Amino acid sequence: MKLVVGLGNPGSRYERTRHNVGWLVVEEVGRRWGATWRAQGDAHVAEVRLGPAPGTKVLLVKPQTFMNASGKAVAPLVAFYKLEPGALLAVQDDLDSPFGLLRLRQGGRHGGQNGVRDLIRALGTEVFPRLKIGISRPPVGWEVSDWVLSKWREEETGTLEQLVRLGADAVEVWAQEGLAAAQGRFNGTDLRPPPAPVAERPAAPEPAPGGSDPGVS
Repeated sequence: MKLVVGLGNPGSRYERTRHNVGWLVVEEVGRRWGATWRAQGDAHVAEVRLGPAPGTKVLLVKPQTFMNASGKAVAPLVAFYKLEPGALLAVQDDLDSPFGLLRLRQGGRHGGQNGVRDLIRALGTEVFPRLKIGISRPPVGWEVSDWVLSKWREEETGTLEQLVRLGADAVEVWAQEGLAAAQGRFNGTDLRPPPAPVAERPAAPEPAPGGSDPGVS
């Protein structure tokens, strides 16, 4: 069995906030594979089988603790199903990646993401894979806490939907083919819009007949 945890906060207040993008990804995987969610401990979980029959058994997890206590929900599930750390994939928002980027990595420090920080604490290891969805650093004048709990803007919806679909694709490849295959296929993902072209400087006006200066109006 594999376990995929979407990091986020429970409750309608936090739906569609940047911090909950991990939930959106695991919900998309569940939608594709006919998940039926149930309560188990401090989480909502759903068992699905990915790929051709008999398929790869995957437990989708949405912690019902708040982000800072994600480990409280996940560690008991890891112990109950006797999983190794490599069988756990944490899907998280990432402040250090621009919105539109998606990448997978094998373990490492939490990078300030409090859900990952608590998973490391509860599991006693940094060695578990992460799927990181870029949400960008906050604009000037914003506190980080306000930014991660802010709702997605309407103009971001199209890119967000693409990221969620690709994130779900990446989960499926990770579960069925492994981390290296998923990294090779998805770590180049960049959905950022291209920069606006720089307007060319207009050519200088040709001198008027007779060499007089056309002047500037």
